[in-house]
Amino acid sequence: MHFLEPLLKRGTSSPSLYIEDTNTRLATVVETAFDSASRRTGLLGRAGLADDAALVIAPCSAVHTFGMRFAIDVIFAARDGRVLKVRTMMPSGRVSGSLRAFAVIEMAAGAAARAGLAAGHRLVVREPAPVGSPAPEPGR
Repeated sequence: MHFLEPLLKRGTSSPSLYIEDTNTRLATVVETAFDSASRRTGLLGRAGLADDAALVIAPCSAVHTFGMRFAIDVIFAARDGRVLKVRTMMPSGRVSGSLRAFAVIEMAAGAAARAGLAAGHRLVVREPAPVGSPAPEPGR
Protein backbone atom coordinates (compact mmCIF):
# COMPACT_ATOMS: atom_id res chain seq x y z
CA MET A 1 0.00 0.00 0.00
CA HIS A 2 1.18 3.56 -0.72
CA PHE A 3 0.02 7.14 -0.34
CA LEU A 4 -1.27 7.26 -3.94
CA GLU A 5 -3.91 4.51 -3.43
CA PRO A 6 -6.85 6.99 -3.55
CA LEU A 7 -5.76 8.01 -7.06
CA LEU A 8 -6.00 4.39 -8.25
CA LYS A 9 -9.61 4.15 -7.07
CA ARG A 10 -10.68 7.30 -8.86
CA GLY A 11 -14.38 7.62 -9.44
CA THR A 12 -16.25 10.80 -10.16
CA SER A 13 -14.53 12.79 -7.41
CA SER A 14 -11.29 14.71 -7.83
CA PRO A 15 -8.92 14.06 -4.94
CA SER A 16 -6.52 16.79 -3.83
CA LEU A 17 -2.90 16.55 -2.69
CA TYR A 18 -2.16 17.85 0.82
CA ILE A 19 0.86 18.41 3.04
CA GLU A 20 -0.37 16.40 6.02
CA ASP A 21 1.88 18.09 8.60
CA THR A 22 0.40 21.55 7.96
CA ASN A 23 -2.95 20.59 6.39
CA THR A 24 -2.00 22.72 3.39
CA ARG A 25 -3.59 21.86 0.07
CA LEU A 26 -0.77 21.50 -2.45
CA ALA A 27 -2.86 20.74 -5.55
CA THR A 28 -6.56 20.60 -6.40
CA VAL A 29 -6.02 19.18 -9.88
CA VAL A 30 -4.04 15.93 -9.71
CA GLU A 31 -3.12 14.19 -12.95
CA THR A 32 -1.52 10.77 -12.91
CA ALA A 33 1.15 9.10 -15.02
CA PHE A 34 1.07 5.52 -13.81
CA ASP A 35 1.67 3.67 -17.09
CA SER A 36 4.87 3.67 -19.16
CA ALA A 37 3.50 5.82 -22.01
CA SER A 38 2.23 8.61 -19.75
CA ARG A 39 5.38 8.47 -17.58
CA ARG A 40 7.51 8.86 -20.71
CA THR A 41 5.49 11.85 -21.95
CA GLY A 42 5.07 13.66 -18.63
CA LEU A 43 4.67 17.39 -19.23
CA LEU A 44 6.40 17.41 -22.63
CA GLY A 45 4.53 19.40 -25.25
CA ARG A 46 2.70 21.59 -22.77
CA ALA A 47 3.04 25.34 -22.58
CA GLY A 48 2.71 25.42 -18.78
CA LEU A 49 1.08 24.02 -15.69
CA ALA A 50 -1.59 25.70 -13.55
CA ASP A 51 -0.53 26.81 -10.05
CA ASP A 52 -3.01 24.42 -8.40
CA ALA A 53 -2.14 21.41 -10.59
CA ALA A 54 0.23 18.49 -10.11
CA LEU A 55 1.38 15.60 -12.27
CA VAL A 56 2.12 12.51 -10.17
CA ILE A 57 4.50 10.06 -11.83
CA ALA A 58 4.83 6.60 -10.25
CA PRO A 59 6.79 4.50 -9.98
CA CYS A 60 9.54 7.02 -10.64
CA SER A 61 12.80 8.11 -9.03
CA ALA A 62 14.25 10.49 -11.65
CA VAL A 63 13.01 12.98 -14.23
CA HIS A 64 14.41 15.22 -16.94
CA THR A 65 13.29 18.52 -18.41
CA PHE A 66 14.83 18.18 -21.86
CA GLY A 67 12.42 19.65 -24.41
CA MET A 68 10.27 21.42 -21.82
CA ARG A 69 9.28 25.03 -22.36
CA PHE A 70 8.94 26.06 -18.71
CA ALA A 71 10.54 25.53 -15.30
CA ILE A 72 8.90 23.24 -12.74
CA ASP A 73 9.11 22.23 -9.10
CA VAL A 74 9.93 18.55 -8.66
CA ILE A 75 9.02 16.71 -5.46
CA PHE A 76 10.43 13.25 -4.75
CA ALA A 77 8.34 11.17 -2.34
CA ALA A 78 8.72 7.81 -0.62
CA ARG A 79 6.02 5.13 -0.73
CA ASP A 80 4.52 6.44 2.53
CA GLY A 81 4.29 10.00 1.15
CA ARG A 82 7.31 11.37 3.00
CA VAL A 83 9.03 14.08 0.95
CA LEU A 84 12.62 13.05 0.31
CA LYS A 85 13.75 15.96 -1.85
CA VAL A 86 12.32 19.15 -3.35
CA ARG A 87 13.91 20.63 -6.46
CA THR A 88 12.48 24.09 -7.10
CA MET A 89 12.49 26.12 -10.29
CA MET A 90 14.10 23.28 -12.30
CA PRO A 91 14.78 24.74 -15.77
CA SER A 92 14.73 23.00 -19.12
CA GLY A 93 17.60 20.68 -19.97
CA ARG A 94 18.22 19.26 -16.49
CA VAL A 95 18.04 15.86 -14.78
CA SER A 96 17.17 15.27 -11.14
CA GLY A 97 16.53 12.16 -9.07
CA SER A 98 16.34 10.54 -5.68
CA LEU A 99 17.26 6.87 -5.51
CA ARG A 100 14.81 6.12 -2.67
CA ALA A 101 11.85 7.86 -4.34
CA PHE A 102 8.69 5.96 -5.20
CA ALA A 103 6.95 8.88 -6.90
CA VAL A 104 7.70 12.24 -8.43
CA ILE A 105 5.25 15.14 -8.29
CA GLU A 106 5.75 17.87 -10.87
CA MET A 107 4.22 21.27 -10.23
CA ALA A 108 4.40 24.84 -11.52
CA ALA A 109 7.64 26.60 -10.63
CA GLY A 110 7.32 28.19 -7.19
CA ALA A 111 4.35 26.07 -6.03
CA ALA A 112 6.37 24.13 -3.43
CA ALA A 113 7.77 27.32 -1.85
CA ARG A 114 4.33 29.00 -1.78
CA ALA A 115 2.96 25.99 0.11
CA GLY A 116 5.96 25.84 2.48
CA LEU A 117 6.82 22.29 1.37
CA ALA A 118 10.13 20.85 2.58
CA ALA A 119 11.90 17.51 2.82
CA GLY A 120 10.49 15.54 5.74
CA HIS A 121 6.89 16.64 5.25
CA ARG A 122 4.34 13.93 4.46
CA LEU A 123 1.99 14.11 1.47
CA VAL A 124 -1.50 12.61 1.45
CA VAL A 125 -4.24 12.32 -1.15
CA ARG A 126 -7.70 13.19 0.14
CA GLU A 127 -11.15 13.09 -1.37
CA PRO A 128 -12.83 16.50 -1.44
CA ALA A 129 -14.80 17.29 1.72
CA PRO A 130 -18.58 17.57 1.30
CA VAL A 131 -19.74 21.14 0.84
CA GLY A 132 -20.16 22.89 4.18
CA SER A 133 -18.05 20.44 6.18
CA PRO A 134 -15.04 21.68 8.17
CA ALA A 135 -11.51 21.05 6.91
CA PRO A 136 -9.69 18.13 8.56
CA GLU A 137 -7.27 18.97 11.35
CA PRO A 138 -3.53 18.62 10.67
CA GLY A 139 -2.33 15.06 10.97
CA ARG A 140 -5.79 13.56 10.42
